[in-house]
Amino acid sequence: MIHPTAFVNPEAQIDSSVDIGPYCVVGPHVKIGKNTRLMSHVVIDGWTEIGEDNIFYPFGVIGAAPQDLKYKGEATKLVIGNKNTIRESVTLNLGTEQGGGVTRVGNGCLLMAYTHLGHDCLIGDHAIIANSGQLAGHVTVEEYAIIGGTCAISQFVRVGAHTYIGGFSGLDRDVPPYTIAMGTRPTNVKGANIVGLRRRGYPAETIQKINDSIKLWMRPDVQKEQCLLEIESQYGELQEIKNFISFIRKSETGVSR
Repeated sequence: MIHPTAFVNPEAQIDSSVDIGPYCVVGPHVKIGKNTRLMSHVVIDGWTEIGEDNIFYPFGVIGAAPQDLKYKGEATKLVIGNKNTIRESVTLNLGTEQGGGVTRVGNGCLLMAYTHLGHDCLIGDHAIIANSGQLAGHVTVEEYAIIGGTCAISQFVRVGAHTYIGGFSGLDRDVPPYTIAMGTRPTNVKGANIVGLRRRGYPAETIQKINDSIKLWMRPDVQKEQCLLEIESQYGELQEIKNFISFIRKSETGVSR
């Protein structure tokens, strides 16, 4: 159903089950899948592709041009998966050619009010970004990560899977998976995200090994590579530890400890 006060460009590809509320605006290059709902006053523009069963709360601006002076109107994309909740006044920008051309939100994510995703951000499945999360361009947030309220994340920073970032943190380097981290320049790892891992069904033995590995990583008296070698030698058979080590070794911005 399309409310009579909404404007939907006739070239937009909108499934017949989509519910578009009062005063929404949908641009010509937009695609929206089944059972998605735009509550009211939502603007969706640009080359934006939206999956099924999403809900957009009022005053969001979805698929606007990147806030990047290099952008000259190229047909870059914003791709949003299925079953996401996009709360009030969220802004999601298109990608840029220099950054791969796509800003992407996975499935089952919750983006709370006033969240901003800059160009070329990649958000994994079931991630949560709390109120006023501010992500610069090229940020990666992996699956099941939780970003606390009023956090700011610098360009090119990665937040690992199953990580919890405390509110009001400012990240300028990568945060490894399975950790709790907080603080501003530097952001410090405080330990393993034990509660989050339990909630997601990780066995107690696996959680213990992850926790022990993170304690090794946090040691300030041991150099990075020596820490990783110790972790590898003790727990390297575990897939989660392989993920942890691989994440750190791939870092280009430095890793929080």
